[in-house]
Amino acid sequence: MSRTKSRTALLAALGLIAATGATATALGTATAGAAAAGCKVDYQIASQWNNGFTANVTVTNLGDPVNSWTLGWNYAGDQKVTQGWNAVLSQSGAAVTAKNLSYNGTLATGGSTSFGFNGTYSGTNAVPATFTLNGVTCTGSVPTTPPTTPPTTPPTTPPTTPPPAGTKADNPYAGARVYVNPEWSAHAAAEPGGTRVSNQPTGVWLDRIAAINGVNGGMGLRAHLDEALRQKGDGEMVVQFVIYNLPGRDCAALASNGELGPTEIDKYKTQYIDPIAAILSDPKYASLRIVTTVELDSLPNLVTNVSGRATATPNCDVMKANGNYIKGVGYALNKLGAIPNVYNYVDAGHHGWLGWDDNFGPSAELFKTAATAEGSTLANVTGFIVNTANYSALKEDHFSINDTVNGVTVRQSKWVDWNRYTDELSYAQAMRDKLVSIGFDPKIGMLIDTSRNGWGGTARPTAPGPKTDVNTYVDGGRYDRRLNTGNWCNQAGAGLGERPKAAPEPGIDAYVWMKPPGESDGASSEIPNDEGKGFDRMCDPTYTGNPRNNNNLSGALPNAPLSGKWFSAQFQELMKNAYPAL
Repeated sequence: MSRTKSRTALLAALGLIAATGATATALGTATAGAAAAGCKVDYQIASQWNNGFTANVTVTNLGDPVNSWTLGWNYAGDQKVTQGWNAVLSQSGAAVTAKNLSYNGTLATGGSTSFGFNGTYSGTNAVPATFTLNGVTCTGSVPTTPPTTPPTTPPTTPPTTPPPAGTKADNPYAGARVYVNPEWSAHAAAEPGGTRVSNQPTGVWLDRIAAINGVNGGMGLRAHLDEALRQKGDGEMVVQFVIYNLPGRDCAALASNGELGPTEIDKYKTQYIDPIAAILSDPKYASLRIVTTVELDSLPNLVTNVSGRATATPNCDVMKANGNYIKGVGYALNKLGAIPNVYNYVDAGHHGWLGWDDNFGPSAELFKTAATAEGSTLANVTGFIVNTANYSALKEDHFSINDTVNGVTVRQSKWVDWNRYTDELSYAQAMRDKLVSIGFDPKIGMLIDTSRNGWGGTARPTAPGPKTDVNTYVDGGRYDRRLNTGNWCNQAGAGLGERPKAAPEPGIDAYVWMKPPGESDGASSEIPNDEGKGFDRMCDPTYTGNPRNNNNLSGALPNAPLSGKWFSAQFQELMKNAYPAL
């Protein structure tokens, strides 16, 4: 159970001792002759789970200005710092030292700076009893007379007023760092070998109304935005949120069903989108580039899983008839797109879903319909995202859609099955071209979720398959080792894909890890819960399939928890099969 602890310590005698030691970042000294002064430290355990925790620390200078600082404390238990941000942290035994970075060393009178870290513990996780600043024990004395040296620099806390109005970036990821979610990072770092990737940015999923304020003591929307400001420093910062709570969500699946019934569109608007928009529009966060990926697994279902299709699902017929997917997406785009520093990316499925001729064009037209519903316009769409939470290979190098074997096109292979695309990069670029052709801004960009489509490890082919026939050729050379492109739940053999990267290919704004690796797609057996998540047989490794995966085995890993919960076995396999390798 997560919980929050805090301890505010009034720290006195602000020492001016230069730091020494092996750390490469040396500390400067304060103004000569500055009087001893005081400060305040707020140490908070923001979240805690199993044997891990996230702590945030704020240091406020109550005395004369300083241009460097070193904060120290000792733990009473066996806490260990595993990863930090906005400070250089080191630990020897129970003793922890935090030193300023180049951009947050100067503290004016009344100025504050914050840093945070992830850690591990066993037993109790007591807050440190005392702190030292620049080597001097902090005894709680605060000066009652004005400081002798006037402030010379502004506080280093994130500004609460908006910066001067500027031009919105064509690609928000260009020239920007991307937010590292400390909660996901802590889970990853706690895994053996996990520190190799625990500093990677991932999406933050707002998959129910309660997630806006935080669930079970975890971080809510404001907490993530505040942390993004702390991580930002002087440069640009992207923070990524997944907007995912439509009425009748994901009508063709059960594992990702949501809390809102098919008709609860008003609740979606007033209790979900409106509160999110109110927080994102706070001027305090105007310096962030806020990326929202809008409603995954919704619109494509209205094309592929309705009456007249072999994969028709009654729930999808309901959502097509009542129009609430269209209304919800349009409303979200309109409300969020009105915020100057928000960048909306709409879900565009993946090549193994929409790559066929009878799915591709109709889906693009449906995206346009949604983007112009509920008062929205195409201008509210920065771009589209593909392969979210899916496993389709980024680029198949050993065969292309134009290849033939003995005069037979690879489109006739069982794997390709008449699809027009073999991988996500070719699909994303083609979908972008189609969307521009029907009226979307030529500057729109695509995101590709590469969090779990690496398909590395010993099973990764190094050459094309034998040209005995199209099936041996394709199956022998393809990276994607799933039994069918319709398999989507906790896939065995998958690996971490390309690390997040801005502008990697023409038309692609970024490779992203929107689905946090290690978070389950769905339970492999029925698990009672209060989140509206059902049991989908596609997450059961014994399931022999349905028309959506051509009646193949599901390919899912066993013993999986509910969707969104930490799945250690999957995370270990993703690291093992990462490509590029870790």
